[in-house]
Amino acid sequence: MADLDMKKVAEVVAISLKEDAVSEDITTDSVVDENCEAIGEIETGRKGVLAGLDVAAEVFRQVDETLAVEKPAGDGEQVMPGRVVMRVEGRASSILKGERVALNLLSHLSGVATLTARFVEKAAAPNVDILDTRKTTPGLRLLEKYAVRMGGGVNHRLDLSDRILIKDNHLALQDGGRRERMGRAVSAAREKYPGVTIEVEAQDLDDVVDALEAGADIIMLDNMSPGELARAVEIVGGRARTEASGGVDLESVEKIAASGVDSMSIGALTHSAPALDFSMEIRPRE
Repeated sequence: MADLDMKKVAEVVAISLKEDAVSEDITTDSVVDENCEAIGEIETGRKGVLAGLDVAAEVFRQVDETLAVEKPAGDGEQVMPGRVVMRVEGRASSILKGERVALNLLSHLSGVATLTARFVEKAAAPNVDILDTRKTTPGLRLLEKYAVRMGGGVNHRLDLSDRILIKDNHLALQDGGRRERMGRAVSAAREKYPGVTIEVEAQDLDDVVDALEAGADIIMLDNMSPGELARAVEIVGGRARTEASGGVDLESVEKIAASGVDSMSIGALTHSAPALDFSMEIRPRE
């Protein structure tokens, strides 16, 4: 996941353009001369971190391959209001047809990157990873996780095939006491998928001890207070990685980071990021 998957980008863009019926833009087709040439400039409306410029460029490429796209800014860059981040030149009708889809994707992905960057900054702990989750927009997961990276965050599981994560609902379907269920679940996972990282959700400090004894590689500390997190880190003593989960927001992130956990997972990075404002100004080409 080091780079943006342009094949996936092309698929998302194609679906988005079909959804917007760009081939049936009755307004542009009736008002704009098909021979009119123009220049469109996309600029930021507020401060933020960019993500998705190549996605926006792919929109214009699919609408009209003859359009020339220039990107005077780059993904991961922090920009101020009024900064021109993309320039599109060519057939005016094509620019107008791709405008909204390009802005929608760029705004959403940059919003994710901007919120992630705020969490990274507030944590003020370079050794603590700010993780995303699988709480993503259907169809946009790869793009949203890319945006998290552009904001300085780290990707957690990409999908259900990426790492074993044993949670409460998995243990609820096992027989026996909680410690027995946890040990049996980890052993079964280790036997079936040797070499795969195993993460276990812990609801309290007793669970932390049980997860350690079961041999978990990562222990997810679910909805624990900063004090409980610090105690859990002490119990683990470096024998597994620790991940704080639940209740992480911009008000609590610094205290959680100070507890000594290795990482914290935050669903809000993708499911609650406000869009970053962009607009396009278009003018006839002289």
